[in-house]
Amino acid sequence: MRLFFALLLLLTSSARAQTIVRLTSIPANTPAGATLYLAGSFNSWNPSSATHALARQPDGSYTVTLPASVTGALEFKFTRGSWTSVESDAQNQDISNRRYTATGAPTTVNLQVLGWKDLGTVAPCQSSALQPNVQVINTAFAMPQLGRTRRVWVYLPTGYASSGTRRYPVLYMHDGQNVFDQCTSFSGEWGVDEALAALQQNGQDPTGCIVVAIDNDGAQRLNEYSPWNNPQYGGGQGDQYVEFLVQTLKPYIDQQYRTLPDRLNTGIGGSSMGGLISLYAALKYPAVFGRAAIFSPAFWFAEAPLKAYLHQHRATAAQPTRFYFVAGTAESQTMVPLMQAVRDSLQRAGYAASDLNSLSLADGQHAEWFWRREFPAAYQWLYRPGTTTAVRPTSGATFQLFPNPAAHVLTVQLPVGWQRGRLEIQDSAGRVVLRRNLRQAAEAVNVAGLRRGHYVARLQGEKTTLSQPFVKE
Repeated sequence: MRLFFALLLLLTSSARAQTIVRLTSIPANTPAGATLYLAGSFNSWNPSSATHALARQPDGSYTVTLPASVTGALEFKFTRGSWTSVESDAQNQDISNRRYTATGAPTTVNLQVLGWKDLGTVAPCQSSALQPNVQVINTAFAMPQLGRTRRVWVYLPTGYASSGTRRYPVLYMHDGQNVFDQCTSFSGEWGVDEALAALQQNGQDPTGCIVVAIDNDGAQRLNEYSPWNNPQYGGGQGDQYVEFLVQTLKPYIDQQYRTLPDRLNTGIGGSSMGGLISLYAALKYPAVFGRAAIFSPAFWFAEAPLKAYLHQHRATAAQPTRFYFVAGTAESQTMVPLMQAVRDSLQRAGYAASDLNSLSLADGQHAEWFWRREFPAAYQWLYRPGTTTAVRPTSGATFQLFPNPAAHVLTVQLPVGWQRGRLEIQDSAGRVVLRRNLRQAAEAVNVAGLRRGHYVARLQGEKTTLSQPFVKE
């Protein structure tokens, strides 16, 4: 009898937890045999999650049952396996995210798909990317760390071509197809190009900024945007992806464009999973990234390993970093609490409160329109004039490195009044790769054996340690 009631209780609980999403009709031009998927806030917007594939029913409808753990305010869309084949309205125009609040009660949600973005009959989409500022660097830029290729975009500030020798800060952004162009986006664009051009024109950003945007690969997005594996959704290739940014893409950008390559002029940013990998990149490579823009971060995807990583991490006075966090309070039950917990962990790790900005907005949604709206404020805060908070040497001493970048020989000039010093060069992971005792006012150091990339040169005197970024060509 007890076993009977236990089974009855289990079945009753399972029934209460079920939410069935049912498509009662789909467009007539849907390819025969197409697999339909549900992509939303509950699966990090994976457009081809096997767990969320819909099953065709005998009556012609399609259904998927959400896991019992999926409750609260949900946002989602239907796809045919990629964001290029996302649903649209009957006129082939983008639609807003669908919304539903799952209460845990047994429910069937009946919906219809009116069109597919890639199967419309309207006129070809006209690119909204600002010209001539935005260009595609390469449709198949090699990613040797991952054995793949990817489309990479670049935005050059207004006046770049006529500015002579002026150099510019750089911001690297993920989900590149959503950054500049309505035609390549899967749910609207961020309008980063228009936003930066307007700031320049209005005098709110007199210097301008280069933006490099890397497309995601729908099938590999979750894998590349998390260094840790989520047993249900994947992940685990984030280290290789970030290494591609640091070891391959950034050296190329610094060589081809007039950049300010030091860490305080190099930022990284993205939304959702792009926010997770931006945080990780800034923490793992503090000698490369000095600013991080983190929108609606999917910290839930790797909550436990991220907490452990933050616990192990400590800030250094020589490498201060600015972090900008923003999310909507209703995006999910865990979004803002986890974001605030990460912000607090960074402060406990030694980052100055003045370098940590966290916003929780009541009207914020997990959508491009929200990130588009919030981007200008994030950019202006991150790239505002001045440097991030750091411990400054009281003596006012400075030392010089030239040439910088250097290919073979780096000359180090000691600060005025110094008779000697100990030079250490650290790579982007903080490992010391070269040591040298200096006993002359200006001394040449052979750096030919170092790999191309970004380093930090640390000069230690009797009472003071000074640091400067160094680029090996």
